[in-house]
Amino acid sequence: MTSEPERSWLLISVSTAGAADTLRVQVWRKLRALGALYLQQSVCLLPARAEVLRELRRLADRIRHQGGTARILTMAFTDPAEEQAVIAELNAARDAEYAEVLDRLPELRRELADEQARGNATYAEVEESEADLQRFRTWLGKIATRDYFAAPGGQTARDAVEQAAAELAAFEEAALRAEAPVAGDGPRPLDRP
Repeated sequence: MTSEPERSWLLISVSTAGAADTLRVQVWRKLRALGALYLQQSVCLLPARAEVLRELRRLADRIRHQGGTARILTMAFTDPAEEQAVIAELNAARDAEYAEVLDRLPELRRELADEQARGNATYAEVEESEADLQRFRTWLGKIATRDYFAAPGGQTARDAVEQAAAELAAFEEAALRAEAPVAGDGPRPLDRP
């Protein structure tokens, strides 16, 4: 029977007592951006990965230079079931973030459909919707960065964003047709890459 390879984890303990209040907010934001799982106040857990450790070392250095304390300890679970429970919690947190993307995405798709139904397929609307789509892609990228164990909701969210991109491409085609002069009325707009 082959056992699963042992994973290393990083246990992070932070105190910003005595430091500026802004440091506490900076620490919370950074740990949240990394996808840390809080075990209790000021103590959290992350998988031991090179990029995570690098970011934590920078954060710990900033904390210490601003009057706080920080410790980063490497650990391994002795109980595989406990480790799986932690991975499930991390995945649940990522799935909640992916669900928020899925909850907000229909608004973009509805706006495209409404504008097209109103006959308002214009290049200005395309640009506005492209900016919205890029925000969704950026948001999804940030979630994916902290999705260490491939949470199940990730693929659904990526597929939904790509479906919205396909709908935007169709909207853009409609805008090009709507704004292009009728044959013989002058030059046609250049194709976009």
